Amino acid sequence: MIVPLPERFAEFRHVVVITGAGISAESGIPTFRGEGGLWRNYRAEDLATPSAFRKDSQLVWEWYEMRREICWQAEPNAAHQTLVEMERYFSAKGSFLLVTQNVDGLHRRAGNENIVEIHGSIWRVRCTECGRECERLHLDTVPPHCSCGGVERPAVLWFGESYDGIVLETVRAALEKADVCLVIGSSGQVSLPVALAREARRSGAMVVEVNLERSEFSDVADFSFFDKAGSALPELWASWRKLVR
Repeated sequence: MIVPLPERFAEFRHVVVITGAGISAESGIPTFRGEGGLWRNYRAEDLATPSAFRKDSQLVWEWYEMRREICWQAEPNAAHQTLVEMERYFSAKGSFLLVTQNVDGLHRRAGNENIVEIHGSIWRVRCTECGRECERLHLDTVPPHCSCGGVERPAVLWFGESYDGIVLETVRAALEKADVCLVIGSSGQVSLPVALAREARRSGAMVVEVNLERSEFSDVADFSFFDKAGSALPELWASWRKLVR
């Protein structure tokens, strides 16, 4: 149950949302990390690395093809749809940026447009030779090859790789003017999103968390709602909208 929101919410015009694996888990997409995350006795940490790809690109791509199939079968849930409504509203009133750690593409399929995928997209590939990047919804061969002849890899951020500096500049610019930073379905095990929430707080934004349980964000958040995103977020947005009518 969402408690009545402060009147201050009626004044918010600039919104940044950070989403993590929890929002996709409600659509049936597993995290592939932690307990139960093994595939053919491999951990995600064993496969999602540049060295693993150099050693056996076929194996890595077989794992990603399995993940792509799961993502293809999944559908956006009520939390995804609510974020589409929020983007339409705040894009007209001020600004809205969705920063997702997820690579599954469900936010785009739901209808969100102003998105930063900080970990990349499982539906895009990048050539290991010429660097060309493009969308590949279906693969004819595994591993796929670029027109230049080079082997293509998933265009996602792997363990041991660095975030794109230009992408982070975009996110930080949005956080500097944000009235509120909404964190949904993220445990904070990845350090960058927590750091971004702290930056938002230092810039004067309110931080609101929607998670199943306490997380690394809980000590940063002004408000924490512990429930499934698919039920809590629509209720939160309904309460929010009542304040601005």
